[in-house]
Amino acid sequence: MDMIETKALEFAYPAEEGEKPVLALRGVDTAIEKGSFVVVLGHNGSGKSTFAKSLNAILLPCGGKVYVEGMDTQDEACLLEIRRRVGMVFQNPDNQIVANVVEEDVAFAPENLGVASEEIRRRVDDALAAVDMTAFMTHAPHLLSGGQKQRVAIAGVIAMEPECIVLDEATAMLDPIGRQEVLSAVHKLNREKDITVVLITHHMNEAEEADRVIVMDDGRIALDGTPKEVFTQVEPLRTMGLTVPDTVDLLDRLRKDGLDVPLDALTVDECAAAITAALAKN
Repeated sequence: MDMIETKALEFAYPAEEGEKPVLALRGVDTAIEKGSFVVVLGHNGSGKSTFAKSLNAILLPCGGKVYVEGMDTQDEACLLEIRRRVGMVFQNPDNQIVANVVEEDVAFAPENLGVASEEIRRRVDDALAAVDMTAFMTHAPHLLSGGQKQRVAIAGVIAMEPECIVLDEATAMLDPIGRQEVLSAVHKLNREKDITVVLITHHMNEAEEADRVIVMDDGRIALDGTPKEVFTQVEPLRTMGLTVPDTVDLLDRLRKDGLDVPLDALTVDECAAAITAALAKN
């Protein structure tokens, strides 16, 4: 079953006076399956963040449609329900943290939804446990690291009990440790709570463990498939100004030097095994 569906989705930002609006999304047709982990890649200006903000009605189409479990994002009567089902986590966690204590911040959204106090307590505890931040419950958010802050922001979204979480470049401002913390947290949510995850990123390595990778270019979907199907398209990716994972880059260079290795050994272990096997054949 589909969590989100887009049909011929178009979006244009307002233009300067006298200028024509330029489409940021140009007829995007796709469906995101419930419970899946989908990574959306693309260089700056490819339309990936515009696509992300269209998934829970932050941005509304100027053409085509977006449906969240069958609900039209342009139907105002469905807006609250759509936002409850699809939670957003943005690039800068400081823009999403509103309270002076971690547990109060996580409780903020359920309180605004009118959830009963006992239920809020349960949701806060569950959400902090889900992102391994229970030990920081009474801490001040501004004293946390970037990765910890982003996990608190994710916990705040989880407390709304969404069926889908969209992370719009949520790891972009983090160091490698912070990025790994956030990725581990969202993979755990996807695996253990069956929450649909849409991760918008420009870090290729974050896509290796996804169910599916969508590559955007010039407001359109350029490539769509499993990580192995997408990352073996080395030249098309480079033409779009994108790199490939380090493992694929190494395998591609070895192939050009005459070593018979596959391009779809994405993980470090798979890559090492592929090179070892190829060298043993020689």
